[in-house]
Amino acid sequence: QLQLVESGGGLVQPGGSLRLSCAASGFTLDGYAIGWFRQAPGKEREGVSCISRGGGVTNYADPVKGRFTISRDNAKKLVYLQMNSLKPEDTATYYCAVDMTAMCRLEYQYRFRYWGQGTQVTVSS
Repeated sequence: QLQLVESGGGLVQPGGSLRLSCAASGFTLDGYAIGWFRQAPGKEREGVSCISRGGGVTNYADPVKGRFTISRDNAKKLVYLQMNSLKPEDTATYYCAVDMTAMCRLEYQYRFRYWGQGTQVTVSS
């Protein structure tokens, strides 16, 4: 089964940092643009960030600009989301997914496939 696997979540205090990782099961990531999304309890899933196949193009949702950094290591077949200056409102389950169009348009979630089970991020003192 083709699927992505997220890891790296946890409990962190406000102002802290976490790095999430996204790996593929059943295929490799290096040929695809990858997006990160999150869903907080009681809220709709929202796009967070996306990175192109080569890593040269990235985009971010406004709430995370300047705090989160997306990157990829195609040799290791991993995509990362470095999250700094975390806030309680960043608490959510974070998912990565393959952008089937390679255009990194986070608002078009239907263009993303192979969602993982997610990793929980909790920001609390």
